[in-house]
Amino acid sequence: MSNQNLLTSFLKAVERLRHRTCLKYKKQGSWKTLSWIQVRRLVRDLALGLQRIGISHGDRIALLSNTRYEWTIADMAVLSIGGVTVPIYPSSTSEQASYILKNSGAKAVFVEDGVQLDKILKIKKALPALRKVVVFSGADLPALPALKDVFHLTDLLKMEKFGESTGEEKWLEGIRAIRTAQMATIVYTSGTTGPPKGVMLTHRNFMSEIQSLMKSFDLNERIVGLFFLPLAHIFGRTMQFWQLAAGFVHAYGQLDSVMDDLRVIRPHGFVSVPRIFEKIHEKILSQWHEASWLKQRVISWGPFAHLIVFPRIRALFGGRARFAISGGAPLSKEVAEFFHAAGVLILEGYGLTETTAGIYINTEKNYRFGTVGKALPRVKLKLARDGEILVKGPSVFVGYYGDPKATRQAFTRDGWFKTGDIGKIDRDGYLKITDRKKDLIITSAGKNIAPQNIEKLLMTIPYISHAMVSGDGRNFLTALVTLNQDAVQGYARRRNIHINGYRKLAKHPEIYRLVRQAVEEKNRQLASFETIKKFVILENDFSPSTGELTPTLKLKRKVVGEKYKDLIDQLYH
Repeated sequence: MSNQNLLTSFLKAVERLRHRTCLKYKKQGSWKTLSWIQVRRLVRDLALGLQRIGISHGDRIALLSNTRYEWTIADMAVLSIGGVTVPIYPSSTSEQASYILKNSGAKAVFVEDGVQLDKILKIKKALPALRKVVVFSGADLPALPALKDVFHLTDLLKMEKFGESTGEEKWLEGIRAIRTAQMATIVYTSGTTGPPKGVMLTHRNFMSEIQSLMKSFDLNERIVGLFFLPLAHIFGRTMQFWQLAAGFVHAYGQLDSVMDDLRVIRPHGFVSVPRIFEKIHEKILSQWHEASWLKQRVISWGPFAHLIVFPRIRALFGGRARFAISGGAPLSKEVAEFFHAAGVLILEGYGLTETTAGIYINTEKNYRFGTVGKALPRVKLKLARDGEILVKGPSVFVGYYGDPKATRQAFTRDGWFKTGDIGKIDRDGYLKITDRKKDLIITSAGKNIAPQNIEKLLMTIPYISHAMVSGDGRNFLTALVTLNQDAVQGYARRRNIHINGYRKLAKHPEIYRLVRQAVEEKNRQLASFETIKKFVILENDFSPSTGELTPTLKLKRKVVGEKYKDLIDQLYH
């Protein structure tokens, strides 16, 4: 596989599987299927349609859409003609999209629907390099033909019918000519520590990652995976390419319907960010009135749990899940152990956009909760003197697009990529991430504290949705917390507290007392200098739409700190 590119590996899977199911997707509420042959035909037809409208080798083509099978078709079509894909999160504003389109010099952009099209039309005049726009769906857009250089996806698919024509042969010839060192994509970082940077990844980067995953997991064409992560995120993107090379089935779900999709698709495995597992965990606990008792007893319930409770929990995941993979942010050890006791194995992994997703991962045969597993094949890792994780290997990116200074700063003098994460490796080779290097809090007493560990602990409280710990340069730690509205509302009903709405709950003294007691209980698990001395319940939850979270639900610490600076300062008065 080392000499293959992303398209030749896909075509080999097509030759082997042909009329078997490749992809599943929802249309008007019912699930449809596409065979491997059908997916190949769509990729080819779209590729040749793109060439007809002037897209060629080396052009950067952006994708602005939620996860759907058309995203994958467009991605593979662009790559097959030697193009470079540039993902943009669908939650991006026009200004955020404009930054990426301008920085990458994108010549065309695929958009999901009329909402995303409007974003592009607002900024198109300021983007001279942007020539074409292709819309995935939108029967409500009859005026498209009147818009210059705006096309329906179906228009490009119908531009030419090739069959056994020379178009087919030229397309295959172009695929064979793609070298593994050729750039495949520019993936922009989520911007948690500053302006997004364009991470350049090659076909070799992805093929190395895919090869490692195929060695670590035994997945065949009978395996069905549920896929709902954003394809703009490197984790989701790598899963897409893994499926197209390995030959298992991907069912395209949506984040807002994930519980229904799990029940219907009944996947053997799926990938997710930790917050999804945490929310399911919170939902389960909130259904029992005595949540603390449940957490203490769930592992030792014996026959009752295995006969009554655990099957219900497994049913939430569809009933036949072999495993789930968690990545993108740290997963609480407590959450992983809870689901494992119920028969659902959640395997945590670790990686960055710059490492083409995973470099360390737990597997079905080798896992240890509280760690991110062992190194994938061909990954070299060492720890700097301050504990920072340094990485080398064929999955490490080639640089930041148009930013040689940032590229130089990302590596040590002898070529190790600086992840910015602090970690420890145990005697068996399992890696534990302790914190982000730049996020370390140093108190006025000189204590170094990893805030993410404390935040994860606070978020195991069923009544807390999100938490951010502060205290840099101060003499004690404080926290901003948001409420898990469903759990708190359930508590209020049981106590005959007749209030509705998030803001009223956040202000109610009984709810504050409830959260305070839970925080004090968690403080007992911490060293004295790590304990939360004061906290405030915010009147709104964090979300990507209001700017506190990235699209993959990671905390934007700098944004939250600036937004709530006055509240934080008040906690120290």
